[in-house]
Amino acid sequence: MKENYEQVPNILTGKDLDYLSDMFNWNYGAYKSAYNAYNSVEDSELKNMLDKASNIFHGNMSSILKVLDNGGSDE
Repeated sequence: MKENYEQVPNILTGKDLDYLSDMFNWNYGAYKSAYNAYNSVEDSELKNMLDKASNIFHGNMSSILKVLDNGGSDE
C-alpha cells in the first residue's frame, strides 16, 4: 500500500539518524584536528586557515544538531 502525502511528514528514519550521526562524527573529528593544530602552529596564515576550518566544522555540527532538535523540520 502506497501512501501519498500532501506534505512530507517531519520524521527521521533510522537510516537518516545513522547518516546524521556519521556526518556529525566526521565534522567533530575534523573540528578537533583543526582546533588542536591551531593551538600548535605559529604561522599566522596557517592559524587563520585553521580557524576558518574549525568554524566551518563547528557550524556544520550546529546545523546537524538543529535538524535533530527539530525532528527533521526545516523550521
